[in-house]
Amino acid sequence: MANNETMMFSVEKEKVNEARELLLSVYQALKEKGYNPINQIVGYILSGDPTYITNHLDARSSIRKLERDELLEEILRCYLEECINKGSV
Repeated sequence: MANNETMMFSVEKEKVNEARELLLSVYQALKEKGYNPINQIVGYILSGDPTYITNHLDARSSIRKLERDELLEEILRCYLEECINKGSV
């Protein structure tokens, strides 16, 4: 029989803050090098290929410190919080 219970997923509070700071620093490094930061970060999250991220400011090694699901959770959290604050939800 299929399990109909909802699975729970959670990332520790410290990881949330770390993910936010990490994403912002990687975004800045990509921008400084002339890349489209959003496209590059999405490419990395979808593929797991670190070459989407520049070595500038040690961004490539930094982004690999956290799992991609932790980064995605932070991105989704920020997006939904912004939507809620704007009254879009």
